[in-house]
Amino acid sequence: MKPVEVVQGTSPIILGLPHTGTSVPEEIQALLNEEGQKLRDTDWHVHDLYRDLLPNVTTVRATFHRYVIDANRDPSGASLYPGQNTTGLVPLTDFDNQPLWREGAEPDDAEIQARLTAFHRPYHAALEAEIARVKALHGVAILYDCHSIRSHCPFLFDGTLPDFNIGTDNGATCALEVEAEVAEVCIGAEAYSSVLNGRFRGGWTTRHYGQPHEGVHAIQMELAQSAYLASESEPFAYDETKARRLRPHLRAILERLEAIAHSLKEDTER
Repeated sequence: MKPVEVVQGTSPIILGLPHTGTSVPEEIQALLNEEGQKLRDTDWHVHDLYRDLLPNVTTVRATFHRYVIDANRDPSGASLYPGQNTTGLVPLTDFDNQPLWREGAEPDDAEIQARLTAFHRPYHAALEAEIARVKALHGVAILYDCHSIRSHCPFLFDGTLPDFNIGTDNGATCALEVEAEVAEVCIGAEAYSSVLNGRFRGGWTTRHYGQPHEGVHAIQMELAQSAYLASESEPFAYDETKARRLRPHLRAILERLEAIAHSLKEDTER
């Protein structure tokens, strides 16, 4: 299987899609237990939600499932949220803390290293290449990392997750203008809730690539799946009516980011 799909565009915006893939090699699928084979923690239909919202946008999409290896985790295995419940580089449990692997079939260090080589590194090599290409075109690149999650995951967070969850690692991964433009659209989206740097401050991708002083800005958007799915349980069907209401706000975010890219280039050159 090809671990990454790239669509090259000429916009300064790059969409990262690390968790929409559902491909699992047969030899790995055989090691997953019944719960693991449901692939419940997929970012269901996020690539469809963002499709055609911005002309000439670049997309980098992992085709493999996050249970194979999580493309948005530190390859060293270091936790993104020390002291908080989370899932790892190759998760042993799902978002409800349920085991994913058949007893005795949990991946060992050698297997994790093999998956890093086969899946994680090719995805990030492609992403790095597209960031470099787009920055060469525009003098600046804005990585918008696209995610979603069930709005109720008691193992990971209390209560109900807001609809829009913006992550910039407390402002470290992008210019303040980037954060402000995205937050303004979300706050102004009638009937939707939002939070900036709440439970999700941005994963490894956002934190690793976001170097605003070098002209690379990164921001993560974690959407509550209740905002666009018919149900947050199987079969995780896409709700066209909900999506039609949500997509204009996502389009506005991307258009605003594209519009400010020129000023970000000037700031970098000063």
